[in-house]
Amino acid sequence: MKLYFAGSIRGGRADAALYARLIARMQRRHRVLTEHIGAPSAFPTVEADMTDAEIWKQDMAWLRECDLVIAECTTPSHGVGYELAMAQQWNKPVHIFYDARRAVLSAMLTGDPYYTIHPYESEEALIAQLDALLEE
Repeated sequence: MKLYFAGSIRGGRADAALYARLIARMQRRHRVLTEHIGAPSAFPTVEADMTDAEIWKQDMAWLRECDLVIAECTTPSHGVGYELAMAQQWNKPVHIFYDARRAVLSAMLTGDPYYTIHPYESEEALIAQLDALLEE
């Protein structure tokens, strides 16, 4: 399965290490099109020499290509919100994960029945939910 993993880049990198661990886990059995989201830098190497228009074009191509969107939304991000809306428009299944101890999601996400929302309170709980979703 081709997965589009969405997580904050310019909105804040506090969860970059978590993103990297999740991506590595998903890559055991699936292809993660956006593996660079787990890079520790604010601007991952894959995007370093790209214009904003090129980044948008590449991300939209990956989003169209994917089978499933997985978003970690604890750190708010305008870009992730945009990606989630586009995924819905293109009828891509979307699963949103967030740390309920640190964040409250927007009603625009939690109130929309299209999205499957997965609050978690520990990384272990997040991994268990992700594994169940991906049948690992």
